[in-house]
Amino acid sequence: MFDERQILRVLDDCCAAYTFPMLDNGYVYLAATRLSLHRSATNWAIVIEVFGFSPRAGLPDTAIHTFAGQLHARNAAESYVSKEAYENYLANNPFNEMRTIGPLEEGAWQDAEDCELLAADASEFVVRGKAMSMPSVSEYGPLGIDLSEPPRIRVFEFCRWLAATAREDVFADERERRVCLTPDLRQILQLENWNHPSLVEGEVASDSETFRQLARVLSTGERSNYRPTQESNTHWLHWPDSGTL
Repeated sequence: MFDERQILRVLDDCCAAYTFPMLDNGYVYLAATRLSLHRSATNWAIVIEVFGFSPRAGLPDTAIHTFAGQLHARNAAESYVSKEAYENYLANNPFNEMRTIGPLEEGAWQDAEDCELLAADASEFVVRGKAMSMPSVSEYGPLGIDLSEPPRIRVFEFCRWLAATAREDVFADERERRVCLTPDLRQILQLENWNHPSLVEGEVASDSETFRQLARVLSTGERSNYRPTQESNTHWLHWPDSGTL
């Protein structure tokens, strides 16, 4: 069995270890987020997806953060240099796991000399196996995306356009979302917007109305326990420092 205090304790520990998503992560330009709750009679899970761009990674990706009372498909022991390293991984991450997916294919759409820019002559890109046309410069402004180096387009600006126009393509599908979930869990809630704590300012999950209510939803199975009064802050406009390191 589990209760909301146990769930919040897990999340707070992850906040302290910085394994809980930081939407103002200085190394990742935030583009979009999604959250889902999963529950069974004996287990619970929260999955938070973060789509963005890290120049250090080279390509945009979606991080799938899973927090659960019991996790599935942990990293294999063979992936670690020693038994001690594997045991440390399990000890330091008992209730959390992260996987990443790359919805965008590598290609000529990205500047060969500077991975932070779109190629000047880029006409199309491929996302989830589908070829799509590059947006014109005029398509960014109406979405609140102020170009920093017009007429050139930076990759993080393109990611924000893509998240606004092809949202389902940048997030995990059901199989990807469930990669670390035990088979008995069923999804009971999905949020596209919520109020997220700021780890940089010292906030943790138990300080957040959002996560206190979500913990109660998970412990009771009643979605009506999620009744937010605070405005959503998960849009990238609320986290101007993301990606700036």
